[in-house]
Amino acid sequence: MPQTGQPLFLARRSYRRRRMMDAVRMLPVLGMVLFLLPSLWLPGETPRPDTGRGGLYLFAVWAGLVVLAFGLARGLAPAMEEEERTEELPPQEEDG
Repeated sequence: MPQTGQPLFLARRSYRRRRMMDAVRMLPVLGMVLFLLPSLWLPGETPRPDTGRGGLYLFAVWAGLVVLAFGLARGLAPAMEEEERTEELPPQEEDG
């Protein structure tokens, strides 16, 4: 396949929407990794478990995931509304 020297053009709006959808799809995987991360922590130097620190970590991860999902949803809302509007339009009839 010969290259013409011109870069491949991708529409900026659809490219960003696809990357945001990819981020939305990866959010559960990120959450699972972050939730399982405390199981890899070494126990503290005290004989008691560090449940307070682990609980605060899990709450912070949960709150961060909620904020991240909210931000991604707000970023995708205009694109999704535009798609719904184009699907609702009746097909154009050709005069001929």
